[in-house]
Formats: sequence, structure tokens, C-alpha cells
Amino acid sequence: MANKTVETQASVEDFLGKVELPQRLADARVLIDLMTRISGEPPRLWGPSIIGFGSVHYRYASGREGDTPGIAFSPRKAELVLYVGASTPNIAALLEGLGKHKTGKGCLYVKKLADVDADVLARVVETAWKNRHAMAGC
Repeated sequence: MANKTVETQASVEDFLGKVELPQRLADARVLIDLMTRISGEPPRLWGPSIIGFGSVHYRYASGREGDTPGIAFSPRKAELVLYVGASTPNIAALLEGLGKHKTGKGCLYVKKLADVDADVLARVVETAWKNRHAMAGC
């Protein structure tokens, strides 16, 4: 079985045009700049609502394989969701200094970027990028 969330040809700008909350849109633009700088990759829409950077192919011992963004986020109505492997030990260790956030199943949830330390967030994103590529054997 492959990953159901795949890279699309849809426009990231068109997607951002549908983000209703001005603060969420402003934060999304900051995350796009941060993730582009760290990854060196342009933003691409994965599925209908995830902005991802780069692509990593994975294959588990079970035979499941697919492609996933190296790092990604979604500017959801309730909060920003960052797909950074938040439960990975070297990222979890950074989160204590991040500021107001929640985690779950590898995701990092932030209401607004003003609630977190920008330098720590940058280290989290950079570590996530390195982790993803190390696991994929890139």
C-alpha cells in the first residue's frame, strides 16, 4: 500500500488564497520561507492541504513504500501542523525550549508562530530535514 498523500501539480499560491485567517496566512508564509531556506526546495502541494518541501522515497520491511515530503506543514483553521517527526528523540529534545505547542504522532501543533522561539523552530525543522534524509538513505 502506498502513501495516499501524494505530490500534486496544484498551485501553492491558490491554496494559500483559501486560508481564511490573516495570521494563519502570515505564519504560513514565514514557514514557507523557513522550509525553503533549510531544504533548498520549492514548496509543493501534497494532497489538498499540505505544503511540502522535497520528496523522500521510503520502504518499510513490511513492503509498504511510497514518497513523502522531506518536511511539510499545513495551515489548518485551528492551528499550524508541522510534519517534522516530533516524537523522534533528537527533535523531542529540542521541543522543551520551543514555547507553546502540542505534539502527536510525529506532528507538531502550534497556534501561532508568535508563541514559539523562532531559533528553536528553525533547529527543529533543520533536524527534521536531516532525519528524513538519513532514514531514507539519501
